[in-house]
Amino acid sequence: MILGIDASNIRAGGGLTHLVELLGASEPAEHGFAEVIVWGGRRSLSRIKERRWLVKSHQPTLDRSLPFRAVWQRFRLTKLARMAGCDVLFVPGGAFGEDFRPMVTFAQNLLPFEWNELGRFGWSWMTLRLVILRVIQTRTFRRADGLIFLTGYAREVVVRALKDQVGKTTVIPHGVNERFGSPPRGQSPISCYSVDRPFHILYVSGVYPYKHHWTVVEAVRQLRATGVPVLLDLVGPASPRALKRLRKTLRRVDPTGACINYLGSVPYEELPERYARGDLFVFASTCESFGQVVLEAMSAGLPIACSDRSAMPEVLGDAGVYFDPENSRDIARALQELIDSTELRTEKARAAFGRAQIYSWKRCATDTFGFLASVAQDTTHNGCSLPS
Repeated sequence: MILGIDASNIRAGGGLTHLVELLGASEPAEHGFAEVIVWGGRRSLSRIKERRWLVKSHQPTLDRSLPFRAVWQRFRLTKLARMAGCDVLFVPGGAFGEDFRPMVTFAQNLLPFEWNELGRFGWSWMTLRLVILRVIQTRTFRRADGLIFLTGYAREVVVRALKDQVGKTTVIPHGVNERFGSPPRGQSPISCYSVDRPFHILYVSGVYPYKHHWTVVEAVRQLRATGVPVLLDLVGPASPRALKRLRKTLRRVDPTGACINYLGSVPYEELPERYARGDLFVFASTCESFGQVVLEAMSAGLPIACSDRSAMPEVLGDAGVYFDPENSRDIARALQELIDSTELRTEKARAAFGRAQIYSWKRCATDTFGFLASVAQDTTHNGCSLPS
């Protein structure tokens, strides 16, 4: 069989990381695929390592802006897939308007399907963009022969929104790169820390309304007010509106930058070092399909204080201390519990590290290619043929 992959809208961030790691860990022949063709832009393809069964097809149009990429997908992708003799087309970007069959897609973004979370953006271009994305993805998901979810929670939310009008579905979590792996360190009592050597809390995530950075900032201020020597580092890109709110909060609660630092975006390759510097990881999102950064923190051996919303309890299990992400006092409570007890920190860090071992890119690749093969075979067995 031949597998085609549409990378027209896979250019950066988690989507590109997923594709790079997936192909790097794959052995397609084990699932009956003799060849895998990836259509993409130069930058994306350059990140994918060479494999004997892989054809990286550079499409110059995909180096251009979104309108050009959309036109290419609409009028060129299906023709290329048919010419290549593809037995199944994988569209990880979640949007596809053509009629190639069988087609498998991937639900990576939960925001368009949770109205309460989407509403946090208010009247804005982002809200309009997410509503449009919901319309496009709803159409794509309903037409897909196979649909991959990252968690059972994400599948429940999206399938309910689609009113059960979906084909074959499966849950395949992401893996975690081995560069993040680090066994839990020994835990020191808070008495060993001071203003000059603070207890280091890390929050890695984009600054968006549903990530509640300002609530975490308020919680850290409360801890500092009681004399706990903590330092919070915030790492990640930001939307202008959310960053404005975060900076306003920082000016109010920590105008001198004594205990809270917003460090902005950090290259993916430098993230393991950031985790290695942390004493505790905090994550306060209310909308996640998966929560990749939490998995990275788990693999890095950190004790974790985590939001009790969305897919997080499914990913972290009982290996963290949970809180209400919209309540700064409850966040402070969870942080305090971990800070006060070396035994609790040790227990949770070990549990998180152990749980992280079940999430591997090898397993993700095996399950993904197995599902793609099953969809291709189901279509053939049902007497369907590719459009001519």
